[in-house]
Amino acid sequence: MRKDILKLIEENSAKFSKGQRQIASFIKEHYDKAAYMTAARLGQEVGVSESTVVRFVMEFGFEGYPEFRKALLELVRAKLTAVQRIEVTNNLIGDADVLEKVLYSDIEKIKKTLDGIDRDAFAKAVSAIVDAKTVYILGMRGSSYLAGFLNYSFRMISDNVRLVQTTSGSETFEQMMSVGEDDTVIAISFPRYSKSIINGVEYAQSRGANVIAITDSEGSPIAPYASQLLVAQSDMASFADSLVAPMSVINALIVAVSRECGDRFAERLHRLETVWDEYNVYDKSRS
Repeated sequence: MRKDILKLIEENSAKFSKGQRQIASFIKEHYDKAAYMTAARLGQEVGVSESTVVRFVMEFGFEGYPEFRKALLELVRAKLTAVQRIEVTNNLIGDADVLEKVLYSDIEKIKKTLDGIDRDAFAKAVSAIVDAKTVYILGMRGSSYLAGFLNYSFRMISDNVRLVQTTSGSETFEQMMSVGEDDTVIAISFPRYSKSIINGVEYAQSRGANVIAITDSEGSPIAPYASQLLVAQSDMASFADSLVAPMSVINALIVAVSRECGDRFAERLHRLETVWDEYNVYDKSRS
């Protein structure tokens, strides 16, 4: 469960020492900056020792400063406005080569995703997709493009795929009214999280559907409803999140599902190619 650090600080402020009050005050006022500071840098900023900072965070149940900083980063990404995100990104990149900084950052996100992803959950997710009566795909706002790509690719494999497209919260339920135990719901959500997605997966779980959550952390609000949780790194690239690692996970799902479908998929592709040729879907002038 996500730890709301600001709430924890407020609840425990009465028992803080002078040094702890200085740390707490800085975090409450500048949590967007504190999330990117080391313990030593934070201590230097507020005028206390690094050890004081470490003891401060451990009083809230964190094993150490790295765990605290990770929770603070999650809080930052969920709370920052688009304008604040740009300011944080500008501070991080500074005068460095933007192209190099962003691309190397994306490479690192894919590496961390590969190291941390639950392989067993991935395998179960593939089986659930292949065996599902209907596969529902949810992704809104920034995640809608990931959902659209996944829908496009899966519809090459099977007709039992439905992209949930909404302009209002109620439409989510209208398009998922028939979801049940034989179905699989793939929900894609990254900060700032869409309420419609959260409501959608809660409803799907209540109906007994298998829920695959593709999101940024175990602290994501859709994680508690997941039958399989696939975590993909998506730290801020600017006012929006970098979705390179989530796209890689989605690509892996597409390849794995197509391999599982085997001859059935091959026959379907053969029929599609025949139709494409008949109606000149693709330009062959350079073939």
